[in-house]
Amino acid sequence: MAACHPIGPESHKRELTKLIRANAHRHRLHQVVSDFCELGALAISNAVDVAQRAVREERYLQIVGRYAREEVDRFPRMLATLVDWLACGFADCLGELFMSLELADHWKGQFFTPYSIASLMARVTLNDVKEKVQREGFVSICEPACGAGGMVIACADAIMSEGVNYQQAMHATAIDIDATAAHMAYLQLSLLHVPAIVVHGNSLTLEERAHWVTPAHVLGGWDWRLHRRAADGDAARAHAVPILAADVPTTNPQHARPDQVRAEVVAHRLDQLDLFAA
Repeated sequence: MAACHPIGPESHKRELTKLIRANAHRHRLHQVVSDFCELGALAISNAVDVAQRAVREERYLQIVGRYAREEVDRFPRMLATLVDWLACGFADCLGELFMSLELADHWKGQFFTPYSIASLMARVTLNDVKEKVQREGFVSICEPACGAGGMVIACADAIMSEGVNYQQAMHATAIDIDATAAHMAYLQLSLLHVPAIVVHGNSLTLEERAHWVTPAHVLGGWDWRLHRRAADGDAARAHAVPILAADVPTTNPQHARPDQVRAEVVAHRLDQLDLFAA
């Protein structure tokens, strides 16, 4: 992780807030935050996900077309500030920002877990992670209501504290029904180089509206690693680490497991890769 800029995390938070509010003079504050997160997600995705590049580039241009030139210029500055903020240490920066701006949707019950609590939960859950990694090669994290990705970030933090490189030994599947939350999670997990598939969809009904693979997922060859793990069937599921009840009840046929979402995304991506190779 890059060194923290000497001005510190609170200063980065204030700077990011100032830039966002500057773009909110002509636009709704929630929309500016949503557009910033989606633009960042689109830019990163288009660097690594060839199959979805054309559609996402069109979406990128559609969003920036709503803003004046000086407003568009602020978005890269927002991203640079977020990078500096995350360089100060593991934290759910966007979740903290979202809550401080009072943008949480109370009607949806949208509240992001404070990072200190997420960190405690992750350390309790992953107390034997070193042994699991030595035995199986990696652990898989399933988070069915990921918000801005705070729980997954906390898991990466906990794994690092055990002397294990999460960039090589952890893969996360993060799902959220809210598109902005999915973009927030993807942006932060990408910048922290967490191997992950982020899904905008419903973890209970298995609906997938969009999926996003982080650069660490692509560069680490995780499609093939997960495919080989899935070939082991029940043994693979036995070694998945559930986070916040990630393994939803399977007694009800209407409920689907989040790792099924991951398996379908991986299978689809491998089919696409075969087409590109042909």
